[in-house]
Amino acid sequence: MSGSEKKLFSLKFISEYIDASIVGDADIEIDNIATIENAEQGSITFLSNSKYNKLLDSTRASAVIIKEGTKTNSKTAFLICSDPYIAYAKLSKLFSSQIDFSEGTFSDRSFVHDSATLGKDVLLGPNVFIGENCVIGDKTVIYPNTTILKDVSIGQDCIVHPNSVLGSDGFGFAQEKNDYQKIEQLGGLKIGDKVEIGAGCTVDRGAISDTLIADGVKLDNQIHIAHNVSLGANSAIAACCAIAGSTKIGKNFKMGGLSGVLGHLEVCNDVTVGAHTLITKSIKASGNYIGIMPAQNHMNWSKSAVFIKKRGK
Repeated sequence: MSGSEKKLFSLKFISEYIDASIVGDADIEIDNIATIENAEQGSITFLSNSKYNKLLDSTRASAVIIKEGTKTNSKTAFLICSDPYIAYAKLSKLFSSQIDFSEGTFSDRSFVHDSATLGKDVLLGPNVFIGENCVIGDKTVIYPNTTILKDVSIGQDCIVHPNSVLGSDGFGFAQEKNDYQKIEQLGGLKIGDKVEIGAGCTVDRGAISDTLIADGVKLDNQIHIAHNVSLGANSAIAACCAIAGSTKIGKNFKMGGLSGVLGHLEVCNDVTVGAHTLITKSIKASGNYIGIMPAQNHMNWSKSAVFIKKRGK
C-alpha cells in the first residue's frame, strides 16, 4: 500500500491488534492516530500521562486508549489496556508505510519521488534525495547530499545546506520489560518561508502531529530539532544545540552554541539562551538566560558568578 493511501481499521480489529478490551461500538472505523487535543472524528488517541487527564472528557476522538481503572464521564469509545503507551507504540505500526525508493527519476544524480512537488526555480545540488509527499517552495536551494525524507513541506526562499537530514524518525520507543517497542513516526515536518538550515542538521518528523519550523528561522550547523518541536518565527540557533521532543518555543528565540532545551517545555517569546546552557524548566518571562544547570535570569546568573568567584578565593 502506498504511503499516500488512507488506511482504515475497525475498532474491533485495533482492539485485537493491541490486546485491549472495548467499551463502545466495535464497528467504529479509525483512519488516523492523533494527539488527545487535536483528535477529530475518525481519530484514535491515547492517555498515558496524567497531565492530560483534563482533556479526556472533551476530546473529539472517536476512540481513546486508556489504562484500566481510569475514571471518565466521556461517552467516547474506549480501548482499555494495562499500558496505553505500549499500545500506542504497537498501533503506530498499523498506520506506517515503508519508504518507496522504486518510483522516481534520477537527474544530475539527485532523486525526486514521483509524489513530490517542486516549485518554480528550485535548485537541487547533486546527490539530493527528496522522498514521498514532499513539497519544496519556489526559489528554495537544496545543497548537495541533503536528504528530505518523507512528508516534509519547505516554504519559499529557503536554503538547506549540505548533509542535513529533514523528516527523519524521531527517537520514539516504549519500553516493554527488557525490550523496546518502536513507535512509528507518523507525523510530518513543516518548514516556513525564508528559513535557512545549516550543514549537518537533523530535524525530525513528528510522532503524530507535525514538527513545525516557522518563517524566518535560522539554524547554524549541527543543530538537532527533535520530533514535535514547535519553533517560533525568526528564531536563531547557533552550532551544536539541541531541542528535545514536544517543546514549544515562541518567536525570536535565540540560543548560543552547545546549549539545549529539555522536552515537553514551553518557552515564551523573546528569550535568549547563552552558550553552554541547559533549559530544564519552562520559561514564562522574556529575557536572557545563562548557566549550565539550572538556568537563571541573566542578572541572577551574574550575581551567582560573582559569588562563586569570591568563594573560590
